[in-house]
Amino acid sequence: MASKRSGDYFGLGYLISLILAIIPVTAWILGALTRFKEGKIIAGLIRLIFGFNIVWLLDLILMIISKHILRLLNI
Repeated sequence: MASKRSGDYFGLGYLISLILAIIPVTAWILGALTRFKEGKIIAGLIRLIFGFNIVWLLDLILMIISKHILRLLNI
């Protein structure tokens, strides 16, 4: 069983999460679903509205550098 923080997209491994983060539509949908799964409703809604542009680029950069997606809001 994978640990909660082994990968940002539903506990998937880093390489799979990175591949999914490269694809804009997949990163947009999975980023929002991940935040909803964590119970962060407002952060999930913000990802749905703004996640297709700057948030996607930040997610991609942070996934490469720190192996985690952007956590802008923790509400």
